[in-house]
Amino acid sequence: MSTSVATAMGIEEALKALELSAVNKGTSTGSEWFPGWNEMASHSPVDGELIGKVTSTSEEEYEQVVQTASKAFKTWRTTPAPQRGEIVRQFGEELRRLKEPLGKLVSYEMGKSYQEGLGEVQEMIDICDFAVGLSRQLHGLTMHSERPGHRMYEQYHPLGIVGIISAFNFPVAVWSWNTALAWVCGDVCIWKPSEKAPLCGIACQKIAARVFKNNNLPEGISCLINGDYKVGEFMTNDQRVPLISATGSTRMGKIVSKTVGARLGKSLLELGGNNAIIVTPDADIKMTVIGAVFGAVGTCGQRCTSTRRLIIHESMYDKVKSALVDAYKQLRIGNPLDENNHVGPLIDKDAVAMYQKALDKVVEEGGNVLVEGGVLEGEGYESGCYVKPAIAEAENHYEIVQHETFAPVLYLLKYSGDVTNAIEMQNGVAQGLSSAIMTNNLREAEQFLSHGGSDCGIANVNIGTSGAEIGGAFGGEKETGGGRESGSDAWKVYMRRQTNTINYTTELPLAQGIKFDL
Repeated sequence: MSTSVATAMGIEEALKALELSAVNKGTSTGSEWFPGWNEMASHSPVDGELIGKVTSTSEEEYEQVVQTASKAFKTWRTTPAPQRGEIVRQFGEELRRLKEPLGKLVSYEMGKSYQEGLGEVQEMIDICDFAVGLSRQLHGLTMHSERPGHRMYEQYHPLGIVGIISAFNFPVAVWSWNTALAWVCGDVCIWKPSEKAPLCGIACQKIAARVFKNNNLPEGISCLINGDYKVGEFMTNDQRVPLISATGSTRMGKIVSKTVGARLGKSLLELGGNNAIIVTPDADIKMTVIGAVFGAVGTCGQRCTSTRRLIIHESMYDKVKSALVDAYKQLRIGNPLDENNHVGPLIDKDAVAMYQKALDKVVEEGGNVLVEGGVLEGEGYESGCYVKPAIAEAENHYEIVQHETFAPVLYLLKYSGDVTNAIEMQNGVAQGLSSAIMTNNLREAEQFLSHGGSDCGIANVNIGTSGAEIGGAFGGEKETGGGRESGSDAWKVYMRRQTNTINYTTELPLAQGIKFDL
């Protein structure tokens, strides 16, 4: 890595603290690492510099990983859940110790702001805390039997191997949402991180491996594989992996769902979002602008919960439009490790091309660009991945508006009449992840949250679409995939459900009063 802003910001020190090298083995069952067969390069979108290389997983190595994980599961599943929780607690403590270097790596490898990088590691810590408490609450249910002298109850058992395929935009947090819960449930995990942020995966695996080794636990509870979609297909086609948790595009999710469903496996899908904020005549404009701007430009518009559409009542439209244009003038775009900047780069030049096509398309369909976009050039923008957040006036039926563009492009849409019309517009897309309404009108808020309101998995009042606490179940409907991760009772997807009936009499009465005398 050449001398750059990255060096001044302490990236070299962060890599050293995380035990990362110029070339890193990408396949692991814990403390054991395999050589791999091909090298992937990870370049930072911040300055275009090479951060390091990671070897890909061969099919033979994948087979070794699965065999080791299967063996480890037999030990791990019989470990009492509170003891599994203690291991997760120790993992959380290691994350606390390494929060700064890991947050810095997330920021530098993915391109999100350093504050967001630290926030992502904090999410990992929070889900560990949640999972520790959960380890003493994996409760079932008792019910009365219709037969005398019988007891009925339900309980949950570990599934086995959980395969996790994560996306580049949250290179560590989404893995931890899955793995912390899966671990306390008694499962073992195989993780394929995004090939666009592989070093984050290596760093997390090394942290976890130390914890498991220090507790004399077997190899295979935490496993890592690396590579392109073909490596992911090893897992999606493998009947020994009963659950695949996949985060990414709707296109990818449909392929995963079809493949896993063909073998009657389970899939947890977190896919695209086309999230909207409804702004009613009773909205607080200051709150609206803060929520909309962060939702649209945070992580350079590369969150699945990013705000894509702002549905504004005609009576408020000009005020909100003017306030947003003024707010965008204050945005500072640049190195995300500089905490004075609001917006960092897109992940790569392919994302830049997609951003440019979206802006061309909205104009082609009849839209009006209010805040002009474009690619930034010159000093500090050498990577070619920095773009200007843009705002365009559009119509909800435009093809480009109907699709998710993973970039900082915000569409302003106008509605008239009551909030029913706005809700219909909001629901009028294929995706159903996150939604919000800005209003001080109780009736509007309750209608938005009612059975006839938002059809999304997340519905907020007077906060934006972006950002979620780990205590609530995270996920969405329609083409978002229907999966739920993180809090609430999302843990149940990582377990198999079993109904038990115990007869403690000397008779064998049959259900429904059936007689079968011998």
